[in-house]
Amino acid sequence: MALLEVKIPPMGESINSGILSKWHVNDGDTVKKDQPLFELETDKITSEGTAEAAGKISLKAAVGDEVTIGQVVAIIDPDARSQKSEVSSPAVPDVRSQKSEVRSPAAGSAPNSGIPPSTSAERSLTSDVRPLTSDPSPAVRRLAAETGIAPQSVAGTGKGGRVTKGDMLAAVENKAVATSASESKASAAVAKNAPPAAKPEVPNPQSEIRNPQSAPPQSAPRQTRRKMTPLRQKIAQRLVAAQHEAAMLTTFNEVDMSAVMALRAKYQDDFVKRHGIKLGFMSFFAKAVVHALKAVPQVNAQLDGDSIVENHYYDIGVAVSTEKGLMVPVIRNCDTLGMAEIEKAIGDAAKRAREAKITLADLEGGVFTITNGGIFGSMLSTPIINPPQSAILGLHAINERPVAVNGQVVIRPMMYLALSYDHRVVDGKEAVTFLVKVKQAIEEPARLVIGI
Repeated sequence: MALLEVKIPPMGESINSGILSKWHVNDGDTVKKDQPLFELETDKITSEGTAEAAGKISLKAAVGDEVTIGQVVAIIDPDARSQKSEVSSPAVPDVRSQKSEVRSPAAGSAPNSGIPPSTSAERSLTSDVRPLTSDPSPAVRRLAAETGIAPQSVAGTGKGGRVTKGDMLAAVENKAVATSASESKASAAVAKNAPPAAKPEVPNPQSEIRNPQSAPPQSAPRQTRRKMTPLRQKIAQRLVAAQHEAAMLTTFNEVDMSAVMALRAKYQDDFVKRHGIKLGFMSFFAKAVVHALKAVPQVNAQLDGDSIVENHYYDIGVAVSTEKGLMVPVIRNCDTLGMAEIEKAIGDAAKRAREAKITLADLEGGVFTITNGGIFGSMLSTPIINPPQSAILGLHAINERPVAVNGQVVIRPMMYLALSYDHRVVDGKEAVTFLVKVKQAIEEPARLVIGI
């Protein structure tokens, strides 16, 4: 069977290249059909590439390389099998010869010198030599060359007994501990036979003053530098553009979460039994936003040149924090979805975003965005608009605090709400009215049912 080229797949007309951010396999591994091979990070999404056939893979690009759409990054040989062989690098010493040197009196110090030739910890690193179950990874081979520890002598904890980088690091640490113990015993033996030391002189206090120009020892570098990922660069460009182009303003309000929390506590068990998912706060706010957008349609509009385009659909974006940066998957037609459907859609989108399985289509076309900084403990913030949208709602942490209710001071679970909006499209009256509508819908969820 002919060799199969692994190419960077097309991901949309606006995406021409990306950064190869991660390999899920090593050079020479045997892969299965549809097995994830790599992660590609672009300025919009992070996606996975999979194997189209089973076989032995040869990598043609390294992590961190910028690759273009259609570029060959690996070759799969369907007819080849992964060969299991021992490390043949000349930098890796013969462990068996080391073992014989350690145990042979002629190769070490004299038997009565008081210095033990080896400790049990050191011997354990070289006494269990066995063939490897698979080719070592590049990281393992590098550590073997740098430390002199053969992978054959290390017990592998990886799949199928494979020796991992962590196994090698643990072996290096054990060797260091063993060496330190040997040196300590040797020093003690030498000190025991050494003549008494002379009485130390009293130090001159002036000699203890350090040279002001001498730098203190550093255990770690003071700075590290890494290149911005394409996604982070795009996020930075969009945020700066939003602040420069929009006449952005933020209005605030606070909402009593007692009613929603009581509903969740009362019906949570029945909701989970019926729908297989928990009832969260985000579905309430998604419904409240749709309710407010219908009441104040000016917020559901955007600028297009010198025209204002008013939307009559309700695709709501929900910001999701991932390792690669912030993504905003869009939940389509929230006005037609039930609470359970919204919760499932949000959970599915967030899971795919964090697993780098989100698609470009999942991020496009939203009319309004909700971002929840409260899950990280934020008390108050001014969120930045997600262009070309005209507004964004920021949720914050729920904190119990005293509030006045009907002339009485009571303790209630309160949350601050922040609505940032583009003043070119939305006037202050409309923005404040929108936020009040959201507040009313959350404090009196019955309004969502009867539509007032």
